[in-house]
Amino acid sequence: MFRQVTRTIAGCLVAGACFTACQKENNDAVQQQPAQASTVPQEVLQQITNKGFNIAGARKVDGGYLVEGDILLSTQDLADVPTTPNLRIAEVEQYRTNNLVTGLPRVIRVRVTGLGTAFVQGTDLAIQRYNNLGLRITFQRVTSGTANITISGFYQGPSGGFITLGSSGFPTSSGNPYSSVSMNTHPQAYGSNPNVNYVGSVIQHEIGHCIGFRHTDYMNRAFSCGSAGAGNEGSAGIGAVPIPGTPTGPDAASWMLACSNGGNRTFNANDIIALNYLY
Repeated sequence: MFRQVTRTIAGCLVAGACFTACQKENNDAVQQQPAQASTVPQEVLQQITNKGFNIAGARKVDGGYLVEGDILLSTQDLADVPTTPNLRIAEVEQYRTNNLVTGLPRVIRVRVTGLGTAFVQGTDLAIQRYNNLGLRITFQRVTSGTANITISGFYQGPSGGFITLGSSGFPTSSGNPYSSVSMNTHPQAYGSNPNVNYVGSVIQHEIGHCIGFRHTDYMNRAFSCGSAGAGNEGSAGIGAVPIPGTPTGPDAASWMLACSNGGNRTFNANDIIALNYLY
């Protein structure tokens, strides 16, 4: 998950596009597309493309490769053969990954470690929002014992006009949620006094990935990211399965849109349809 960072250079404001988390309006901003990391081998880029993900801005990180701003693909993810090869292009609706959380009804235990009060409260907010829907999957924050999802921090400043807010991955082939969410504690990510609604909305989004949701506008990031985010996140035929009952036109304010204004965002009506269909 990325957000826009504004810098002052020789009296001019230079800003990057804001992926997943937000893109703020700035009349003096020059939007920049992140360069593709040269450290990613060509064969890995091809694997990412074959999985139906965009290679623009892909980079090597601990545990695998970060793509589409906030999605971590492990080596195993890239090697797995999908069982659901359907992918529909050029529509805006909710999408799931090939793997989902199984063993329903199920309680997913979430633990926050090494993070401040705003991140703990943000986690509680995200959990409350999911649990209020009455799904067959519920969440519980724990302070000890084994957790299914661990939320921890990393410290990383902006690069090329971008700053990563958080990242996560997708469910495993064995039906478990992705096991971690990483949240950036750098001051330029959330400020020195993080807003709980903002932090909670990002955690809510990242948990969405953990249980199998892709970006609502993956096929055309321009819908939420503006011209700098235009493009399809993947058209290889796998990796995104449309969820019946969700709209085929633009769906404003979805919690899984690639970009937002950086503020409070929760489920819209179609998000709730998608969550109820899957869980």
